[in-house]
Amino acid sequence: MNQFNLPDVGEGLTEAEIVAWHVKVGDVVAINDVIVEIETAKSIVELPSPFAGVVQALHSAEGDTVEVGAAIISIGDVADGAPEPEPSPDAAPAAEPEPARQPMLVGYGPGADQVVRRRRVPPAPASVASVDTEKVAQRPRPLAKPPVRKLAKDLGVDLSEVVATGDVISRADVQAHAGRHPARPAEATPGMTSRVGDAEGDIRIPIKGVRKWTAEAMVRSAFTAPHVTEWVTLDVSATMDLVARLKSDRAFAGLKVSPTLIAAKAICLALRRTPELNATWDEDAQEIVVKKSVNLGVAAATERGLVVPNIVGAEQMSLVELAAALGELTSTARAGRTQPAQMSGGTFTLTNIGVFGVDAGTPILNPGESGILALGAIERRPWVDENDAVVPRWVTTLALSFDHRVVDGEQGSRFLADVAAILRDPALALTY
Repeated sequence: MNQFNLPDVGEGLTEAEIVAWHVKVGDVVAINDVIVEIETAKSIVELPSPFAGVVQALHSAEGDTVEVGAAIISIGDVADGAPEPEPSPDAAPAAEPEPARQPMLVGYGPGADQVVRRRRVPPAPASVASVDTEKVAQRPRPLAKPPVRKLAKDLGVDLSEVVATGDVISRADVQAHAGRHPARPAEATPGMTSRVGDAEGDIRIPIKGVRKWTAEAMVRSAFTAPHVTEWVTLDVSATMDLVARLKSDRAFAGLKVSPTLIAAKAICLALRRTPELNATWDEDAQEIVVKKSVNLGVAAATERGLVVPNIVGAEQMSLVELAAALGELTSTARAGRTQPAQMSGGTFTLTNIGVFGVDAGTPILNPGESGILALGAIERRPWVDENDAVVPRWVTTLALSFDHRVVDGEQGSRFLADVAAILRDPALALTY
């Protein structure tokens, strides 16, 4: 029997949560068949089977947190199958022993006088399984994507009770069901608990997965790197005009064009003149390492928490290529399919807090990075133009946080001023 232990699918992964099993005891699996989805500290990952055979046991249930190296599934040899049940006294006589198999070039073929039949795989004994597989066998697994399953779990909704309006259960289906049926008490909701001393109605939600990693990373960053934040409020009407023109440009057909795209391009251009913002502090070597490439992280709010996948080599991309990369990055993140490799190696981060109607903030650096830029809400406001006339303009605020060990005030101010200048007048990008 082969035992599959939870692997480290990321950098320094120590544990993961079982999100969804794709197999049950008694199923026959082939090598590379997806058997389970796990949620790591950075993403949801599908694990393929390294073995072929019959599932003998699932050692963890959905929702369990498992340490790296712990067994999660046992798979037996298909040829051997599970132990045969004891014959009853009235059973027919046992068949004659099978003739010895004749070795062939690949594998083994049937004996000389043997009739080829598909081998029946009997069910595994109940004692083999360490989770409630009987329940799984009786009720078909409802079809839903991992983010929808996470939503249902948070709302205390049993997916088997949700009526799907399409081929799979959607967020709207779960929310509609939750609206029609009161949520279960906090004590009965998976992952939520209450304790003695809590006020009535208090709910405790375990911190794990992305939220746990984010919390640890933010504490580490906040108390390691000396943060400095600077702001600038500016007229971005020219950027908004450019966005409107690009949306009707044939080259951008099918791509999302937004102020975030122009801000991302402005960051890449400004980093050419102030590469210190694209650097990291090497504590062990006591050196500042200026990165050759811009791996632009883009913060994305998802159902699993805040994730920051990055675009590798963003400085080498055209505006069309950058738009395509941004679109793929955000759609993958919101679907919960960002891979751990896409979450590491970032060198600078852009976060758009304006989508929440927020004007500005003091963003915290991602560990290992020296700069993060927050793009605030873009709104129509009265603005005094060059002729001292008050006119309605599109206005926003940029907030730049940087690591003061790596970046001094002059460098940070110059970088922020360069980004602002490009957003005021995108034509200046031709001079960078």
